[in-house]
Amino acid sequence: MTTSIMPTGPLSHRPATFDDLAEVVAFPQNVAELFFCYPKAVWPLDVEQLAAAMEARSDSTVALLEGRVAGFANFYQWQQGKACALGNLMIAPWARGQGVARYLVTTMEQLARERHQATRMHASCFNANSAGLLLYPALSYALRGLVERRDPQGNRVALLQFDKAL
Repeated sequence: MTTSIMPTGPLSHRPATFDDLAEVVAFPQNVAELFFCYPKAVWPLDVEQLAAAMEARSDSTVALLEGRVAGFANFYQWQQGKACALGNLMIAPWARGQGVARYLVTTMEQLARERHQATRMHASCFNANSAGLLLYPALSYALRGLVERRDPQGNRVALLQFDKAL
């Protein structure tokens, strides 16, 4: 079981704490970014909303870049011995493009295997989230489905569902 900080060069991770949330809620820069990482949240994201998500979810984790909180993720679904679904993946604006998302997704895959004996990981990404659409296939996720959703303005959007064997 991985509970301590795991260094990998300037990147490491640890379980998220309530004290991290004030920093993490500033990661989404606008309504669209918040929708990408937490569709049920109301703009602006606040500590209470994220704390509620953290309470209802599993394995909330922060990625640290040179010791500074740079990313956050958790599982919104987890089935022992089956699959985990990645949720609330968000990266600090100052840390984007530095490998934090790749590191954090890989870390969550490891947690899924070790803590939940998961054999699959699911991830979802909205059609307008170019960074996510490029990230998941680069990490060997395969498209497994497409469903219609509505954005905060009521517009039709596509949610692409990805899957990876662990």
